[in-house]
Amino acid sequence: MEEALQAVGDLLADENERFAIVVIGGAALQLLGIVRRTTHDVDVVAFGHATAPPTRLIRPPNPLPAPLVRAVRAVARDRDLGEDWLNGGPGGQWDNPSPLPPGFESRVHWQSFGGLEVGIADRFDLVHFKLEAAADHPTSANRHFRDLLALSPTPPELRTAANWVRENNADNGYYASVERVITLIAQAAHQDPT
Repeated sequence: MEEALQAVGDLLADENERFAIVVIGGAALQLLGIVRRTTHDVDVVAFGHATAPPTRLIRPPNPLPAPLVRAVRAVARDRDLGEDWLNGGPGGQWDNPSPLPPGFESRVHWQSFGGLEVGIADRFDLVHFKLEAAADHPTSANRHFRDLLALSPTPPELRTAANWVRENNADNGYYASVERVITLIAQAAHQDPT
């Protein structure tokens, strides 16, 4: 994933273009070294101003800017990736009452890839996003559940994340799924000998 991001950044730099994106999901977990599983996409939750480091995050544009799309598609062809391997799908998060966990911007970890600044969501924030995603299918076989387990969330972190999820999802049935995931995480943590 780092090589693909570098290739995009190099193409952007060649065109004298600069963008700043913030990523979540499997790519963020991989870039932070939390998981080693293969991921075939980069989920962009926010854009920043292309300063170093970027400040003030905004919703990713839909569609993504044309120079970025051209670079992403060129890298997709060269590396046999899906055409939309870098996508703004999580931008829908901005429709929620609390689109990002409080303090999110201050915890982003920035890396420079040529003309592409990549912000990686902090582990604490990934607990929030992964708890919400795992609640869609609250079983221990769910990849989001396994990612959440790899993040080793503490009970206070899970409670904070659950409160954030509740702000964004008023459905009591959904919140029951969140509680189910928290119970499964606690059970899995007790089975882990470490």
